[in-house]
Amino acid sequence: MNLVSVGTVAFDAIETPFGKTDKIIGGACTYISLSASYFNSNPRLISVVGEDFPQETIDLFNQRGISTEGLQIKKGEKTFFWSGKYHTDMNTRDTLDTQLNVLETFDPKVPDSYQDCDILMLGNLLPAVQYNVLKQMRNRPKLIVLDTMNFWMETALEDLKKVIKEIDVLTINDEEARLLSGEYSLRKAAKLILEMGPKYLIIKKGEHGALLFHEDNVFFAPALPLEEVFDPTGAGDTFAGGFVGYLSKCKEINWENMKSAIIVGSAMASFTVEKFGIDRLVEVKEEEINSRIEAFKTLTSFSL
Repeated sequence: MNLVSVGTVAFDAIETPFGKTDKIIGGACTYISLSASYFNSNPRLISVVGEDFPQETIDLFNQRGISTEGLQIKKGEKTFFWSGKYHTDMNTRDTLDTQLNVLETFDPKVPDSYQDCDILMLGNLLPAVQYNVLKQMRNRPKLIVLDTMNFWMETALEDLKKVIKEIDVLTINDEEARLLSGEYSLRKAAKLILEMGPKYLIIKKGEHGALLFHEDNVFFAPALPLEEVFDPTGAGDTFAGGFVGYLSKCKEINWENMKSAIIVGSAMASFTVEKFGIDRLVEVKEEEINSRIEAFKTLTSFSL
């Protein structure tokens, strides 16, 4: 199945208890596309960068089979930049600096060659921008996945609800699920959110795994216990990339394949956190991915 992802391609500067970086490559669409490229031979991205974005990273995308036809390069402008500092628990962070730059006026265009899209992954962006992309699709994709965050729930809720009505899968964390639904119980929260439009809901719980909801069905995938976690930036986007990348290999989209996709996404995310930025993600070998998926099976296997 053909896969298109929309989101940021950016610069990050990150500080964790294990070290800090200068300006490095980041962005939701970067992590999604790189992760998906392990399962889909030609994922396509839609994003925007400035003239300062390195050509070698665009070359890396192309080497991974990622189409950059939908990547706008704004002459004389700067790429979106985010800087953050993680606390000791690695689950909470402070934003130190945000420079929207080219993102401030981002008007995504869907190339004609992307119109045969089967799976559309809408990475975390302004809901109105996500909706704009949806409306540019001449035919509705077989699966539309949306990622969003608490900031949009607090500042653009009506626009967000408008997009949520149109999608198939919503992926948010537990704090966001409670904010969006007004319910503390995640089971109750999921029921209310599914009534807003999506057929499936993924609630991410960071180092505690992820929950998948569909009608009355619930599936839980743990996070793999790791010896070292250097940088959680991009882990959620890597998860999303592995999730949609795996589904793009499936002949049909159903509950069983969704469960497998959750495990694959979790496995991919477990690589990203082992180094800063995209460094670990771009060096992963197929045998490592298979080994880590097997580790998930062992982690959750038991008999009575």
